[in-house]
Amino acid sequence: MRVTFLGTGTSAGVPVIACACATCRSVDPHDKRWRPSIRLVLDDNTTVLVDASPDLRAQALRFGLTRVDTILLTHSHADHVLGLDDVRIFNFRQRAAIPCVGSARALAQVRQMFAYVFDPSTPRGGGLPQLALWPLVGPFSISGATVVPVPLMHGTLPVLGFRIGSFAYLTDCNAIPDVSWPLLEGLDVLVLDALRHKPHPTHFTLEDAVGIARRIGARRTLFTHMTHDLPHHATCEMLPDGMALAHDGLELDVPVGNLNLLLSDAQAAAAHY
Repeated sequence: MRVTFLGTGTSAGVPVIACACATCRSVDPHDKRWRPSIRLVLDDNTTVLVDASPDLRAQALRFGLTRVDTILLTHSHADHVLGLDDVRIFNFRQRAAIPCVGSARALAQVRQMFAYVFDPSTPRGGGLPQLALWPLVGPFSISGATVVPVPLMHGTLPVLGFRIGSFAYLTDCNAIPDVSWPLLEGLDVLVLDALRHKPHPTHFTLEDAVGIARRIGARRTLFTHMTHDLPHHATCEMLPDGMALAHDGLELDVPVGNLNLLLSDAQAAAAHY
């Protein structure tokens, strides 16, 4: 599976509007961070989008996103869903609705936020995204690859990460429930929220994230959802071996094989969606 980081910034993005800090003025392309999303391309070219950020149009043009077969939603905050209107272009090209998979709570909020999309009285002249909303009830398969939802906490809000094969994507979180730890064993690549150094009520700090990454023990850990408080190169230089900040446009290949997860672990986790 090929993973492309479409955006690695926080909700404000980097550079931040009207900010003149060194990171926001940086000419290093690693310091330019769109709102968070990744693309997953499976061996049969099935393309999965994890979240649809407000920057989706620009991300698609820059990184060659030409189709979307499924959308996985971690949660329904604006920086993760406001790009959903832009998927109508993929509907036009593919001549089909796109499955949009998430927790029942997140999908209900998407239906409310994008009420015009689901209202049959909305005029169709301008085009509307065609989204088939599928609430999660447990692990499921996309083109033979098992997708395991991983319950997380984003402050007081339950959200989801996702594991496919030996890859796990855990954005927007500040706690991992006990039920989720068994789902994170044996990872090759872990992607983890690391907002900044200063504590925050709904995100891991970089220091928190390093501790969590050590406990999980993935071969490689990449941090995401960073503010302008974390300049790319200076921050990477201080991180332990095997850990680094992700950056927009970063690509990597990870194996997708059989998951050695107990069915009981996945079933127990499903009660927390």
